[in-house]
Amino acid sequence: MHELGVTFHIMDHLEKVAAENKVTHVRKVTLELGEVSTVIESYLQSCWTWAAKKRPLFDKSELVVETLPAITYCENCEKTYPTVANGKICPYCGSEHTYLLQGNEFNIKEIEVE
Repeated sequence: MHELGVTFHIMDHLEKVAAENKVTHVRKVTLELGEVSTVIESYLQSCWTWAAKKRPLFDKSELVVETLPAITYCENCEKTYPTVANGKICPYCGSEHTYLLQGNEFNIKEIEVE
């Protein structure tokens, strides 16, 4: 489960930012999570809840996850389509000359502090 490592990475980063800004408590963290990022939201939420209890800065903090849909671009017909439903093959022209435009992201979008 790499979600625990991801959680620690986020918290470590936010602890540095909080120290630089003299923040004593984080109320809420909003993440953008790509649909095909390989991070499982339910596991991430469980890891966050567990880890937040162990770090005073995050005690009782909320983790909000916004899912970004995976979108693929076809170089042949220049159209975009939903990646999860169609995979690498373009549903419009059948081409395999495609690439992921979005959906693999993992971004800290917003932090609410006291």
